[in-house]
Amino acid sequence: MEISAKDISFGYEETQPYLFNDLCLKISSPGFYSLFGFSGCGKSTLARLLAGLLKPQKGFVIKKGITNVLLCYNTERLPGWVSVGEHLDRAVSPKSSKKDLRYFISELGLSSVVDQKFFRLSMGQKNRANLARYLVQDFDMLICDEVLANVDEPSRNHILSLIKYRFGHHAILFYISHNVEEVCFFSKKIFVIPTGKETVEDLIEIDGLDGRDKKKEKGRQEILHETILKVLKAASYAYGQEI
Repeated sequence: MEISAKDISFGYEETQPYLFNDLCLKISSPGFYSLFGFSGCGKSTLARLLAGLLKPQKGFVIKKGITNVLLCYNTERLPGWVSVGEHLDRAVSPKSSKKDLRYFISELGLSSVVDQKFFRLSMGQKNRANLARYLVQDFDMLICDEVLANVDEPSRNHILSLIKYRFGHHAILFYISHNVEEVCFFSKKIFVIPTGKETVEDLIEIDGLDGRDKKKEKGRQEILHETILKVLKAASYAYGQEI
């Protein structure tokens, strides 16, 4: 299982410099990976390029052993006229089951709102319901773009642990978030987009903690803090800032 971006260049307007120029990225095994960078650096654009929703002007996105790539994002429009349960029922794939759906409804804290219409839900509940819709579909790679925005921290940690445990051994999870601590803790590897350059040519790759228990392992909290600092410095690299 592998996905790679090979020398991709992309820009939204022909008269402007490329947002990405000859950019490369490679993920060659299942697991939990993250993409980090400050607002406006191109994280969502890169997610859409990897998902095939945008085509690079130059270069290729190559998939090996990957058939289904799903992109879940927190600004999706949800049908306000149907209940959460009805909407999720329609998403169940042939390989999943109603049992899987009930499991994710429970684990994502949606049991109390399953009969409600979407317009009655909070933003955090909408985002969790939208994520549940993707978790019951078939995928080899799931790209999550700020899917847990407006969700409280304990719930976020529970949900990330859940999807890492359920899918991380046989699928690629590609997580985009502004929460640097959860990115560093859960990820096998973090791809950082440096902010401040008009054109991004290289991603900075940093090893994450891959979900290791920071309470049980001696010095784990210090390693987490060191990783957070590395990621923030990498994201600020083009500014020449010291963090």
